[in-house]
Amino acid sequence: MGKVSDVSTLIDDLEWRGAIAQTTDREQLVARLIEGPIALYCGFDPTAPSLHLGHLVPLLMLRRFQQAGHRPIAVVGGATGLIGDPSGRSSERSLNTGDTVAEWVQRLRTQIEHFVDFDSGEANEGALVSNLDWTKDLSTIDFLRDIGKHFSVNVMLSKDSVKSRLEDQGISFTEFSYMVLQSWDYLNLYREYGCRLQIGGSDQWGNITAGLDLIRRVEGSDAEQAFALTVPLVTKSDGAKFGKTEKGAIWLDPSMTSPYEFYQFWLNTDDRDIENFFKLFSLRPRDEIESILSEQAEAPHSRVAQRSLAEEMTDLVHGQAERESAVNAAKALFGGGDIAQVDERTLEAVLSTAGVVELDAADVRDDGMSVVDLLVDSGLVDSKGAARRAIKEGGAYLNNERITDQEQIATTDQLLHGRWWLLRRGKKNFAGVEVKRS
Repeated sequence: MGKVSDVSTLIDDLEWRGAIAQTTDREQLVARLIEGPIALYCGFDPTAPSLHLGHLVPLLMLRRFQQAGHRPIAVVGGATGLIGDPSGRSSERSLNTGDTVAEWVQRLRTQIEHFVDFDSGEANEGALVSNLDWTKDLSTIDFLRDIGKHFSVNVMLSKDSVKSRLEDQGISFTEFSYMVLQSWDYLNLYREYGCRLQIGGSDQWGNITAGLDLIRRVEGSDAEQAFALTVPLVTKSDGAKFGKTEKGAIWLDPSMTSPYEFYQFWLNTDDRDIENFFKLFSLRPRDEIESILSEQAEAPHSRVAQRSLAEEMTDLVHGQAERESAVNAAKALFGGGDIAQVDERTLEAVLSTAGVVELDAADVRDDGMSVVDLLVDSGLVDSKGAARRAIKEGGAYLNNERITDQEQIATTDQLLHGRWWLLRRGKKNFAGVEVKRS
């Protein structure tokens, strides 16, 4: 990864991008960065089998710091994932089993490796660790005596992550102790890795600053200063939560959110959000981003910024080959291309977004099905009469081929990958019909 020699340029660039929500002692942090490279860390708890789009901001922050010559440490919460972070939640988390958390830790490790270089052999080579490594052998008595004694309950109660819960449904001792465990992470990394900066979402501010307090209390006033930096929790201009769709979260795991759906999420970014999202997520240099945004402003209909960001993010998370498959599928679907050339896995993702109606193979005639019936069965039209009118007006399609005969049959050899017929009415109304075989 490349280096940014001017440290102030890094911080200025991050602020221009809107990537910094809060920092402790900005001027002193810049001064410390000027002195030389530091180690910084961010934690990722395995609360699900995959990271989601909300995790991209801190992941990219680690990457940006590594590009500037610093050493990133990614901590996967093998210990804290067993407890549950109360931050940003109005109710208690359901605790997962140790086996589940261990499995999810491994899955998250694989995803994080896409963003940080852990094998460069350079001084800024990243480290990928689990906080279970330094927590599993810590006894309850040692935890209470050596760590817990440094925490004031009054101060903990004033933290937003705890205070908001006390005003609502209350909080268990288990989740109340999360702040102490996260602080112990920072202290351990401070000692063992020379870590001087923790980053996280802005909802983590209380937990991160609690770690700074613990370091000061344990290491003493003569210890080297440590810092905190948070990234913003991203929202859309309409108030909706970033990374959420009608189907739920956008995951980084391709088995949970397909590369096609991932690509389409970015491509469909609202014009009101694209400038903020482009600055925040793109790894392109500032002048290149400004050039693309200027082109977008002159011709919003071109959606050049959305397309550029969709391609960059899909390349980063899923790789160029998956991005090309997603682009080709979109071209085939919306540009009238050869849909039969789209690979089966991508086509399945495409149809899942369009909606699929299932037919039992036993109910399909040997020679196929009437396209009029399929248009009705797929829900694209309300009646056979409406289907015939759509065909007569030239607005009905089977596998992207215009239907010209109201008596046309969709044959079984036209099933895409032996499974689907793709129906379209007009330019943008799609549906799939899947023939299920026992």
